[in-house]
Amino acid sequence: MITLNYCYRIYPDVAQQRLITEWLEICRGTYNYGRRQIKDWCNSRKSPIDRCSLVKDYITPADEPFADEYRQINSLPKAKKQYPQLKKVPSQVLQQAIKQLHKSWEFFRKRGYGLPRFKKYGQVKSLLFPQFKETPVIGNQLKLPKLGAVIINLHRPIPDGFKVKQVRLVRKADQWYAVLAIQCNVDVPDFEPTPGGHAIGVDIGLEKFLATSDGEIVAPSGFFRELQSKLKLLQRRLARKSKRSSNYEQARLKVGRTHHQIANTRKEFHYQVAHALCDSADMIFMEDIDYRTTAKGFLGKQMLDGAFGQFRSIVEYLCSKRGKFFGEVNHRGTSQECPECGSQVRKNLSVRVHECPHCQYRVDRDVASGKVIRNRGLASIKEKIVPVDDGERKQPVAVGLPGTSAKLLKSRQETKSRKGVTRKSK
Repeated sequence: MITLNYCYRIYPDVAQQRLITEWLEICRGTYNYGRRQIKDWCNSRKSPIDRCSLVKDYITPADEPFADEYRQINSLPKAKKQYPQLKKVPSQVLQQAIKQLHKSWEFFRKRGYGLPRFKKYGQVKSLLFPQFKETPVIGNQLKLPKLGAVIINLHRPIPDGFKVKQVRLVRKADQWYAVLAIQCNVDVPDFEPTPGGHAIGVDIGLEKFLATSDGEIVAPSGFFRELQSKLKLLQRRLARKSKRSSNYEQARLKVGRTHHQIANTRKEFHYQVAHALCDSADMIFMEDIDYRTTAKGFLGKQMLDGAFGQFRSIVEYLCSKRGKFFGEVNHRGTSQECPECGSQVRKNLSVRVHECPHCQYRVDRDVASGKVIRNRGLASIKEKIVPVDDGERKQPVAVGLPGTSAKLLKSRQETKSRKGVTRKSK
């Protein structure tokens, strides 16, 4: 069984947008009501049995059972008689709000922290339709219960043999998306790429977005920095508006669109660089840095703008998808070690060139770190490496990493002109 998630842009009309927004608020209220039941039951068990608090106490029957997922879902039909607005939402969508609450509750019980919080206005931004009798995608329309047909942009077709199992509607700023969970009933063996072929080490930083052991250097992106002044102006205007007013909502959408634009351009850049890295090597090694801690320093804004953790996850995902080997190595001391002789060469951040006094090896500091990462990665898997004859296997050579300032790599695919043919004309 293989399951994939395909994300498409949808275009609901004004009436459908209002209906979905109303559903989101009803699901938020259902989530908060269930959360309140759990909290009241837990607080009632904290009171001493021989005395009462002078401030307040939660008094519930001693034999009242815990409000678990099964009981709360079964109480929805009775709640619909008392609160008729619950009938507007499809029953399974309303049940998913309760299930999501108890998933968070079980996760809290498992790790001991992260108690589910009450959702504020606008914090619920997605709805899940868990199952369908027939495929909801017909042509360029997505048919959903109690909502009708919604126009969907199928920018890539659903593969043959796959069936749509679930649909999640997501709101980002003023744009709507549908995430289709498609499934195919095939046996997928557990496949782990075999180490072998050309290996590279990737060093990530702020001055250079990345530097590889082959000498390729990618300039930093800085998507947030480019739109920071615009975002600052929009946020200042938003702060001066009256909350929940019409002008406030318009200003809030402008801020959301700008953040959405920054996130989309950054993610597209990460995918382009990750594909080029997969084209240039068969084995990719990166550092095992916890970027959540580095983002809390005085360079936190720059670290968050680079989104290095997202980039590493994308590289790992593409390596598994394309059959490349991905590995993480210890990050400590990679910039203080000589890649040629292995001796320690102490230098601070102001020194941007690696010069070894023992073997007189001279190279860019970040490229030297990439070589050290590659050497550590090869040393950790030297027993698993399968030798490959160069005559039997052609090493893939990628060209043109986006933003490269050293060598230009060839692009992984040639751009082809559409010759004036658009999607609408098709």
